[in-house]
Formats: sequence, structure tokens, C-alpha cells
Amino acid sequence: MAEAVGLAASIGLVVVHTAILPLRQRRPSTLLGEGQMEAQHALIDEHHVSVVVVDATLSPVQQRNLERAWGCKVIDRTGLILDIFGERAATREGTLQVELAHLEYQRSRLVRSWTHLERQRGGFGFLGGPGETQIEADRRLIGERIVKLKRELEQVRRTRGLHRSARKRVPFPVVALVGYTNAGKSTLFNALTGAEVAARDQLFATLDPTMRGLRLPSGRRVILSDTVGFISELPTELVAAFRATLEEVAEADVILHVRDAAHPDTVAQRVDVLAVLDNMAREGTLDEDWPQRTIEVLNKADLLGGAAGVSGREGAVVVSAITGEGLDDLRDAIDARIAAGMELADYELPPDDGARLAWLYQHGEVIGRDDGEAAIHVTVRLLPADRARFERMASDQPA
Repeated sequence: MAEAVGLAASIGLVVVHTAILPLRQRRPSTLLGEGQMEAQHALIDEHHVSVVVVDATLSPVQQRNLERAWGCKVIDRTGLILDIFGERAATREGTLQVELAHLEYQRSRLVRSWTHLERQRGGFGFLGGPGETQIEADRRLIGERIVKLKRELEQVRRTRGLHRSARKRVPFPVVALVGYTNAGKSTLFNALTGAEVAARDQLFATLDPTMRGLRLPSGRRVILSDTVGFISELPTELVAAFRATLEEVAEADVILHVRDAAHPDTVAQRVDVLAVLDNMAREGTLDEDWPQRTIEVLNKADLLGGAAGVSGREGAVVVSAITGEGLDDLRDAIDARIAAGMELADYELPPDDGARLAWLYQHGEVIGRDDGEAAIHVTVRLLPADRARFERMASDQPA
């Protein structure tokens, strides 16, 4: 209930009444029973309610019948989340994803949009009246727009793929922030990078992926990526539409699972996030070894009196993005996780080969160096992809 109220408040709705209604069975026509319908109708009239939010998935028929019975606008959980996304998306990619999800949701609800038009039978019995004609025309237009949007989104994904390829050529390891909505990911992102990404105490404040560079204690540079927050029962339209946003997680060398340690439902939120990542792994979008490269971050320790007041899982890092407590420990943990995925290699370079020596310093972690007269012996830690690139460079050198 608290989450539903938070979702409604995050788009400016003033919540005047809430109710939890137990269902003996889900009625196909209205979802609710007759007694519940009448009781809520009286409360709606009493409070002069103009919008009712039902925190469940309503069929088009259920939504239409509830609107008729209560005489006001009714939206379900999916419609509410779509409205929030429509208000928050800022980048080209975000607005395309939201419009696509909205149209796919709306396409099934065209019948209720045109109930004011008569649905007469035509002259030969197979042509619809004016209402049906309008519905079919709208359905065709929506279908054409969906095809166009999917084409444009595919182009955006290709562009992002090129950007990822460019980063791999640099390359810097990618660290992705994931977590339940309003867990404090953007505040943590700002605290680590010094960026000024919008960070507000509301659900879905971040919809568009943002990236910044970050220097770790070892001197290694990484790219930190802030992503959209997860939520329980995310509408299926949005799971598909936001695939491009989640691709950043799939490409990440380290995943930071940020949790709101002070939230009463923090354990349930953790389960919801892990379920989404598990589904991505089953679909082949995410490698199955993602748990091995995940660091759990328990945020908002300041609300519990500091890190000492947080009881967390073994291996989790306790931080406060607001006060900065624990951020050094988090940087060390990221450093250690990236180093664990690196391979130790020994190379001998000619004394005059400054270019390849500089490359090793830039892309790896040099832990030993012996400058001899005939050669420079270097011991270095490298990511597997970097090691392969360096050895390919060496083989391409003229004899």
C-alpha cells in the first residue's frame, strides 16, 4: 500500500483515501464484489475523487465498468507507472521506450475510448458503424506507429552498441548500479563521481541511463552507469520496452546492487531485483555468472544511526551516500572485484618500446618491473580482453 501511495504521489496526485480490499474471487467484469463497489462509490462521492488508482492489473472491460459505476477516471498499476515514465523520460531513447510501452498498453483499450460512438451494423451486415470504423482506424494508426518506434529503438540500440564497442576499445571496466526504485542509486552515483544527476526522494526519479568516469584507489579508471530502478510486478509492456536500458547491466564487469537498508520491505525488494536479474539470465540477456560479479550495497545507513546500526549480509558493503560513510570501503570493494577478474602476465619489452609499456600502465596494473640493459621485464594484471589485445599487438609488431 505504501508503495502504491508513493507511486501516485510521485506524479502529483493528492491521495485522500486508501483501502485494502480482500477478494474472495476476481470478478471478470469489475474485479471487485458488489458490496465493495458500493462502499467505495460512497467514499468516492464523499471525498469528491476524480481519479481512482487500483493497484492491480485491470482488463479493459474491468476498467470501463469501474469508470461507469464510479463516475470517475480509473487507472490500474500499469497505467500509473506508464504515466510516471511519460513524465520523467528525458532522452531520445527514454521517450521512445515510454511511447512504445504506452501504445502497446493503449491498443488493447481502444474499445473504451470510443464508447460514445454508436456501434451500428452497416448496410450489408459486415461493415461496422461509425464507432467501429474509428476504432479500426485508430488501431491501424497505432500499429503503424509501433512499427516505426520499434525501428527507431533498434537504431538507438545499434548506436549504444557502437558506444559500447568504443568503450571496449578504450577500454575501461563498466560498473552498473542496479536496485529497487528509490534505493538511492542516483545519490550514490553523484557521491562517487561528483556528477549532478537528478536525485529525488521519489519513485522512478531516474529513467535514462547515465554514465560517468570514476577513479579507483588503485588508480584504475572505470565507467559508472546509473540505471532505471526495478519495481515489483513491473508491467510486461515496460519489461520489453526497457530492454535497451538493462543492456548496460548485461555488459557490466561489476554490478552494484544498491539496497535501501532503512526500508521496512528491504528484504522483499532484494528478492524482486534478484528475480528480474535471474529472468535476464534465463533469457540469455545476462551471463549466468552475474552473482559472482555482484556487490551488495546497503545504502541509507545514516537513517539507522550509521554503519554500526545496519545488519547486513556477509560480504555486503554498508554506506551512506548522503554522509559519505563507507564510500572508501565501496571503492576498495569495486577495485578488488575487478582485480579478481584480472590475469597475471609477464612480458619482456625492448628498452625503446615506450608505446607498449605505456599501454600496459594505462590498461593494466603493473605490480613489478625490472629494467635490464637488453629488456624491460614487466609483471602486470590485465583483464582477459586486454591481455588478448596486448598479445595481438605484440604479434603484429615487425620482427
